[in-house]
Amino acid sequence: MKRKEEHSKSSTSSMGKKWLVITLAGVIWVSPVLGSGMPLLQGPLSSSVVEAASSSVTKLGEEIITSGAVLMKYQYKSGSQTTLADVIRVDLNNKNVKLDVMTGKNSQFTARQSTGGMAKEYGAVAAINGDFFNTGAQGAPMGGQVADGVLMSTPSQLKGMYAFLVTKDGKPMVDEYTFEGSIKAENGSTFPLSGMNKSAYKPEGGTSNYSHLHAAYIYTSAWKALERPTNSSTTPTEVMVTNGIITEISSMAGISSSIPEGSFILRTHGKAAEFVKNNLSVGQRLTANYSLVSKQNGAKVNPDTLQMMIGGHTVLVNGGKAASYSRDVSSIGGTRARTAVGYSKDNRYVYLVTAQKNSSSAGMSLSQLQQFMVSIGVWKGLNLDGGGSTTMVNRPLAEQDTQLTFQTEYGTAQRSIVNALGVFSTAPKGSLKGIKVSGDTMLLIGQSGKYELKGYDTYYNPVDMNSVNPVWKSSNGNLKTSGGSVTAVKPGTSTLTAVSGSATATLKVQVLGSDDISQLRAGTPAAPLKAGTSVSVPVTAVLKNGNTVDVPDSALKWEMIGFQGKVSNGQLTVSSVNSNAKVGYAIARYDGFSTVVVLSTAAESTWEDFEAVNYPINFTTNVSGVKGSTVITKGSGTQGNSNVLQLNYDMNGGLGEKMYAYAQFNGTTGKTVPAAATSMSLDVEGDNSLNWLRAEFKDKNGKTAYVDLAKIIDWTGWKKLNVDLSPYNMAFPAQLKRVYVVNVEEGQDERALTGTVSFDNIRFTMPSLSSDAGLPTGTALMTIGQKSMMVNGTKVATDAAPLLKGGTTYVPIKFVLDAFGGQATWNKDAQRVTVLRGGKLMELTVGEKELVLNGKKMTTTVSPMITGGRTLVPLRLVSEQLGLTVKWDKNTKTVTIQS
Repeated sequence: MKRKEEHSKSSTSSMGKKWLVITLAGVIWVSPVLGSGMPLLQGPLSSSVVEAASSSVTKLGEEIITSGAVLMKYQYKSGSQTTLADVIRVDLNNKNVKLDVMTGKNSQFTARQSTGGMAKEYGAVAAINGDFFNTGAQGAPMGGQVADGVLMSTPSQLKGMYAFLVTKDGKPMVDEYTFEGSIKAENGSTFPLSGMNKSAYKPEGGTSNYSHLHAAYIYTSAWKALERPTNSSTTPTEVMVTNGIITEISSMAGISSSIPEGSFILRTHGKAAEFVKNNLSVGQRLTANYSLVSKQNGAKVNPDTLQMMIGGHTVLVNGGKAASYSRDVSSIGGTRARTAVGYSKDNRYVYLVTAQKNSSSAGMSLSQLQQFMVSIGVWKGLNLDGGGSTTMVNRPLAEQDTQLTFQTEYGTAQRSIVNALGVFSTAPKGSLKGIKVSGDTMLLIGQSGKYELKGYDTYYNPVDMNSVNPVWKSSNGNLKTSGGSVTAVKPGTSTLTAVSGSATATLKVQVLGSDDISQLRAGTPAAPLKAGTSVSVPVTAVLKNGNTVDVPDSALKWEMIGFQGKVSNGQLTVSSVNSNAKVGYAIARYDGFSTVVVLSTAAESTWEDFEAVNYPINFTTNVSGVKGSTVITKGSGTQGNSNVLQLNYDMNGGLGEKMYAYAQFNGTTGKTVPAAATSMSLDVEGDNSLNWLRAEFKDKNGKTAYVDLAKIIDWTGWKKLNVDLSPYNMAFPAQLKRVYVVNVEEGQDERALTGTVSFDNIRFTMPSLSSDAGLPTGTALMTIGQKSMMVNGTKVATDAAPLLKGGTTYVPIKFVLDAFGGQATWNKDAQRVTVLRGGKLMELTVGEKELVLNGKKMTTTVSPMITGGRTLVPLRLVSEQLGLTVKWDKNTKTVTIQS
């Protein structure tokens, strides 16, 4: 674990190099000292709200992280709400484990880093995110911090902000602390210290709205930024002190250099600067004395007696019961991801608590978090930063590195924060206790897995097994093992066993088949039908559980219809086009499950490239305080040679409301998308604001569709977005009315309020203008039991008659396709009918009430059947999915099909 220097209460020794960044992550608001902004909420103490709905807590399991630390998984239910919670329990009686605070990058404030990044840098075996911080400030924790026995940041002058600490003799405490300290000149004069390594903020309960007014602060080498701090509304006089001796004084200006180790800067203003002017000189000694003071009982706490301390927000649990909130919590309300810390009544266990909010979990309110903490044994505890900051990492048994325990509110992305609470193993090296197999638990057919034999010692820490060469065995034929290679052969679950001497370890491996897939998605759904076309065609499988898997080339079988070509290394190349072919199909199959790339003369059409815009594009918003503009301008980077649409926004005036910044096309009318569009793509230059990006359509029936372009703008530079429009069920022609940035009220402080996004090359794939062009139109009539059909008034003989069974009409699909265009093939071995028409590929299997349409599996109420040696398909189901209209006249038993 990294530690830069030791701390002493005298300035003759170093001041402690570790420092943090202060965040207001999705929770509390701190006013900027320069005026505008939402003030820190002040008001009467609010009581914990008792949830009306009944709640229950179920323990799902637990895993050992290291000696003295266990990861426990829970399910919390309240009414219809289900939340997953993860708790790391640390045993303070176990001398092989300890808790400590980790700081930013390279142990410095103003250098934020993710929880996982800090765990890797410090060598933690597990960690959760830490203290609140002002996202608009440079970055220091809002509360106090002690790391490895060194005081690194002092509590801010804010009401009801609690802290969690562990003494050097292993006693946990939760209390509210203030800071008390002074500097002493060589002549004996003293001046009070206001704090250490603090960002500028608005104090509560004092005489000033400016934290650094007439104040003296110490900044150590743990403060990376050269400005100490920004936006303080004060001009500093700074004093450099090295080994207790004043080496430099800068009057009415900050010292321009960074702070060397073993030194600190005394940053003063106003009355404090007058003290410097009247009492300090270069070459003189300067000492500092300070302590933490409990607001509850006035007791002074020497930071040297603490192992660690981390700040938080309101107290949540006291005496094993939900406590009244120690400060107003309206700014951190709602149902969010949550982080908390607490300890047991006997002081033995510390609980690091997180509640997930993601696609699998609903999050918790603060009162629900209180209930949950009490239910797992927390005696006293407090709230840590939550929302988008909530993160937990842990090192699985026998692994070397930590991994994300669950998805954050941003998915797999971890927010950069100021500090984190880490779990560290202090155990010596033990003997080998057990082994395990580590590697892929899911494989696709034809895919080779990567597996390692890993071991752990008597303290549950990893053991180097690089010199061990196990023998691999599979329990069945689903996996093929050859030497150290393991390859998936057919769907099913296998037990993979590693054997090394007398030791064995196993791992369950699932080989995914078509039954496990809900969608097979081609990254490029449409392409030009011409010789020389070369496009990337990555294929992704969406599993029934919602997870996605990239399908390797080795697992796919490609079939080309209408052209000659091949797919190699994920690239489709057209070598020649068949004569008279207007549409081509590149069909990818995985275990019989299909998706298609449709090739046509038009393919994807550019809808707007902003090179010759002849209609207005204006900025609008829903909140009068939101300002912004739209402009057509020259792009940057990869779009440097083209015009782009730039949307600028400033949402500072709309805080507390759901805010939109629109780029509106053609007034309130919008611009027309002329035909049925299956997908949309556009190039977007992101601003890493973490805001939400959407588009608004109005279809021909007047229905509005809000299309998600990106749930989170988490990139900078240009990025191509591909959007599937089929789930929105729009009726075309439709109008694209606007593209826009959204900043919702919940967790608003976690996202940027100002920014710029740019758009270029908006394109739509419209099969009816390309692959469906030229398909026959008209009317066909078929009568039950008759081996003929009328097509546009002409009688056409057939060799099979429609069949009515169970209220469903069945026909050989060939006759419908002869009349309205398309083709069908029959795979006897798979009992599968493949139907191609225009831009659509449909596959049906005899006896199965499911079909696959352009890569998506759909459940049906009827299925194909075989009768009299002929395969018959449900007429209405198939025809309507192909874009045809079917009508049934029960009196004449006649079916009418129209296109």
